Amino acid sequence: MTKPRVAFGGRHVPLPRSKALRVSFGILLILGGVVGFLPVLGFWMVPLGILILSFDLHIARRLRRRTIVWWERRKRIRRESL
Repeated sequence: MTKPRVAFGGRHVPLPRSKALRVSFGILLILGGVVGFLPVLGFWMVPLGILILSFDLHIARRLRRRTIVWWERRKRIRRESL
């Protein structure tokens, strides 16, 4: 079995094979993103946490897919309006 990898911001990062570690890591990223106004933490952590959770949780997977469909429609509409 290959190790799961996540692509974010043009970079590919390997994820732990353990489901518990992936879920814990995703939740920690989301919680860190909630306090994104602090200097080290940032709001960028929320989408990354959802992306990691989408490997294991159906709700996060659905949210990720809806966001991708929304983003692609938005890009197409903007391209057609130019």
